[in-house]
Amino acid sequence: MPLVRPSRRSLALAAAAATLGAAFYGVGAATADPSVPRSDKEIPNLTNVVNDIKAYYGDTTVGSEHYASADSNYARQLAGIEAKAKSDLAHALKHGKDGKDGKKPAIVLDVDDTSVLTYNYELEVGFAYSPASNQAYLDTKDMPPVFGMDTLANWAADQGVTVFWITGRPEAQRADTVRNLTAVGYTAAPDTAHLYLKNAANPPAYLACGATCTTIDYKSGTRAHIESLGYDIIGNFGDQYSDLSGGHADKSYKLPNPMYYLP
Repeated sequence: MPLVRPSRRSLALAAAAATLGAAFYGVGAATADPSVPRSDKEIPNLTNVVNDIKAYYGDTTVGSEHYASADSNYARQLAGIEAKAKSDLAHALKHGKDGKDGKKPAIVLDVDDTSVLTYNYELEVGFAYSPASNQAYLDTKDMPPVFGMDTLANWAADQGVTVFWITGRPEAQRADTVRNLTAVGYTAAPDTAHLYLKNAANPPAYLACGATCTTIDYKSGTRAHIESLGYDIIGNFGDQYSDLSGGHADKSYKLPNPMYYLP
């Protein structure tokens, strides 16, 4: 059978149809994305979400200040996590007082919403964090301890466990952070050797990613550095999964925080 060549007109129509089809495919592909809400009914109402957060934390007010309640569902959930962590830490210490391979036992805590509670600040700024508003808050106020975490950290210190903090706060907030942790009852010293903050201007040499580290890179890399100093991290505590990912801890404990997400 002889080969029939299509006419120029038919080629042009085919090209136009293909172009139009691609355009419609692009629209369809975008709207078919399952992560994109198809209607307002698939989006939680923001006012209701804030009210749910307040109820979960057992919102109480003193003047214009908001506080979480010690009998809230938040506090109850924390207590369960902390009881499990204390049992695990006690077991680790009993079966290896000097840590793995003779290393010294240590725990690592994040600061915001792991050691101290940002709840009042978040409500004050409408859950819209900014470096300026956060600094202004810390200039005048201390954040309360996360229920039970001061007790757990102090108990661990009394057992001979070294307490470290690794926070995403900038180096400029070191004095505020030390003041706050000390004021609300953490007895382990949050000094330069035990409190790590992000230093974008002069990142430490042990972080290969330097000033470009993701949260996971920064925190896991700092835990690796702590291990290199002769410590076995028997417990790592954080309110974000990025506080815990990347290894360099025997066990990790995720604390609840429905207020924000940090990748």
